[in-house]
Amino acid sequence: MDSIISNIFYIYYLLIIARIFLSFIPHNPYNSAIRFVYEVTDPWLNIFRRIIPPIGMIDISPIVAIFALRIVQRILLGFLHFIGL
Repeated sequence: MDSIISNIFYIYYLLIIARIFLSFIPHNPYNSAIRFVYEVTDPWLNIFRRIIPPIGMIDISPIVAIFALRIVQRILLGFLHFIGL
């Protein structure tokens, strides 16, 4: 069970990292793959964007979001081990 959850988190990490790279290169916002990355990562990233303002032209909220996601992952996996799943 924990490997499935770990894989889901890993895929989400990759999507956030892809989102970071997409912010540095020109892209077509109507591309379905790019739109998918934005739609999937926006809910999580928007939480941190409300709290952490950009520093100049640099948005550090994705980095904080990755660290927070890692904490959520560890708590969830710890809880699952605690209850025996």
